[in-house]
Amino acid sequence: MDAPEPQPARLPQPTTPATQAGQSTTSAAMPRRTKLVIGVILGLLLLAWALRNLVLGTPVSTFPVRVGDLRQTVVASGRVITPERVNIASQVVGRVTQIAVKEGSEVTRGELLIELDSHDADAALAQANAAVALGSAQVRALREVELPAAAQNLREAEANLTQAGKQLARIRDLKTRGFVGQADLDTAQRNRDVAASQAGAARLQVLTRQPDGSSAAIAQATLAQAQATLAQATAKLAQYQILASASGTLISRDVENGDIVQPGQVLMRLASAGQTQIEVQLDEKNLGKLKIGQQALASADAYPNERFAATLAYINPGIDASRGAVEVRLDVAAPPAYLRQDMTVSVDIATAQRSAVLVIPTGAIHDISGTAPWVLVVRERRAVRQLITLGLLGDENAEVRSGLADGEQVVPVSAATVLAGAHVRAQPRT
Repeated sequence: MDAPEPQPARLPQPTTPATQAGQSTTSAAMPRRTKLVIGVILGLLLLAWALRNLVLGTPVSTFPVRVGDLRQTVVASGRVITPERVNIASQVVGRVTQIAVKEGSEVTRGELLIELDSHDADAALAQANAAVALGSAQVRALREVELPAAAQNLREAEANLTQAGKQLARIRDLKTRGFVGQADLDTAQRNRDVAASQAGAARLQVLTRQPDGSSAAIAQATLAQAQATLAQATAKLAQYQILASASGTLISRDVENGDIVQPGQVLMRLASAGQTQIEVQLDEKNLGKLKIGQQALASADAYPNERFAATLAYINPGIDASRGAVEVRLDVAAPPAYLRQDMTVSVDIATAQRSAVLVIPTGAIHDISGTAPWVLVVRERRAVRQLITLGLLGDENAEVRSGLADGEQVVPVSAATVLAGAHVRAQPRT
């Protein structure tokens, strides 16, 4: 067989300018068609959206008008207080020998807080006790010894006086009959006068020693003076033991063992036990809403998820002109265990409440503080300007007394582009 003839090799064809121009025209035409298609689609979508809004109305977020409960509150911040704080101080100069309690401790009235060195006071008390014992002994001796002895002396003096009187009578008789001389009579007279004087002195001794006599009075006065000195020494000694003047919580201490304290120096501070209260400064514009006995809910800033009840108990009759505020206090009947003096708390005071009334959010009301409040209400796919009559204004909602019906939709004030008469489609907020 004959071998096949070899084929000549094909050389690459040169690219001419005409060929390049054709290829560029084809690739450029493709993006232009794509952009045109996309533009047509977007135009159709925009037209469809505009036609939909034209037929159904521009969608707008709305609030529903509904029947519900409404609560008006006044919100403010304040601090926990107790009825009083007691400064614990010393009445005497002394060195601290014992501190019986720690900061934060609960103490009862009369409990020992601080003890001072009382050696001098102890000695003074012992001396006063001795003086009282001496005075008591003197009074007893006057009653049991001196008065009976004086009474016995009186009886002897009166007996001597009687005898001297009889002797004088006999001597006179004998003198008359001439048996004795004048000297004997004078002696008998002198003896009788001496006996009378002694009897008088003995009588005075008895009188002065009677319970109402002068000697008894002096003894009683001496005893009373000693007893007063004892009471003073006892009181002085008591001042070296500093006791709690009220029950409560010890909130601060400014003294250590070994310190020398001075009279009037504050050593501790005590928050006395009693009705826990919250003190709040409220804007004076809320004064007309407040009444004694209104209920509130409070929470400490340190425990924001824990709430406790309080009751409005005091409204200051004056106004703080510099701040335009009025001070109010709320009683906390059952304070939680974590509540502390001066804690910052927030309170919501319920000033008014309505049940089963027509309510709308305050964010839908135009000119809410004016004389003619109004809303834009959606009716037959139109935003209609409607005057309303308001009742109670709550924190977020307001009572509507007239102008709206349950179930209607109102446009929020924030939708500023929606004007009265606009064709709208309500989209209620959930």
